Amino acid sequence: MHYAEYGNGTPVLALHGAGVDHREIAGALEPIFCNVSGFRRLYPDLPGMGHTPAPGTITSNDDVLDILHGLIDSTIGDEPFLVIGQSYGGYLARAIANRRPDQAIGMALICPVGAHTRDVPKHEVLASVVDMPGDLGPDLEAAYRSYFVVQTAETLRRFRESVAPAMPLVDESGLTRIFSHWELRDPPEASKAHPHPVLILAGRQDATAGHAGPLELIGHYPRATFAVLDRAGHALVHEQPDLLQDFVAEWLMRVREHSARQ
Repeated sequence: MHYAEYGNGTPVLALHGAGVDHREIAGALEPIFCNVSGFRRLYPDLPGMGHTPAPGTITSNDDVLDILHGLIDSTIGDEPFLVIGQSYGGYLARAIANRRPDQAIGMALICPVGAHTRDVPKHEVLASVVDMPGDLGPDLEAAYRSYFVVQTAETLRRFRESVAPAMPLVDESGLTRIFSHWELRDPPEASKAHPHPVLILAGRQDATAGHAGPLELIGHYPRATFAVLDRAGHALVHEQPDLLQDFVAEWLMRVREHSARQ
């Protein structure tokens, strides 16, 4: 499994969404960690995306989860760590925290999807003040238009830097095979409540994950902060980067405070 690594200190495993690679979530989080020391960030490319292949032996999300646990064993070992998941990565992050409740001492979920999705709003563009460059091409333009509800020069720049380069690397057939067995064998919230600090961010205009499903998670996470951000769809990390930074920084403070009391 290919991954990028930055910094030193408490490990943070950050998992990206479907159809991209580690560059999207790294681009969103690294500006935060540049101002907060003491964390070693690990950004893997999930199977079938980026530079991590999806051979025929990987046939389900349970297989992906097993690979991630192998990565944790080889790069983190028995150390306490934090896990962050965006979209699809949020589903996997929840499963990791569920299997390692004592070791995963903090979790952040950004626009998380789950086993099922319901009450999802229609895609609604709130701002469209961008001139599309001629070199983007129709496929990338369509991907941008369907992903972002805030379509500005700034969000287009972020799309071109951290989303568009990953799209040609996606193994579509591999993901189709994996996602055909989407639901995890062990539901992430099937065990006892997770006792560590959690952050859950949802986009009010998120037409992929919605906000009703993420809201239901807080019953399992008694130390969770839950926020629904207006002017944010599934591309929340790009559309509300300042609020993302504030919420993540506060969550990191809560994790440190909670760990010091254990």
